[in-house]
Amino acid sequence: MAKKLVKAPKAKKDKKIFKKKMEIVMGEAKSGKLNIGKSKKKVKSRKQAIAIALNEASQAAKRGSVVKPKKKNAQKKGLKKKEGVKKLGSKKKK
Repeated sequence: MAKKLVKAPKAKKDKKIFKKKMEIVMGEAKSGKLNIGKSKKKVKSRKQAIAIALNEASQAAKRGSVVKPKKKNAQKKGLKKKEGVKKLGSKKKK
């Protein structure tokens, strides 16, 4: 009895998602923004950061998407467009 060939494009996609999530989480750990679980305690050891990254990456691969962290202070820093603001260099010569 011959075995059927099964194509697995999803496995390739899962691998990319896994790798991307690992990069995101390890970047957070390196910059000191990675929390332990839901608590506000920061991760101090590299081994602990790797364990958290592996866990989050496997969950993201199962979901099929990478959720990027949201920027909380976007409005406070003035990143939102302001209406009614004139540009300084837009005067016409007469």
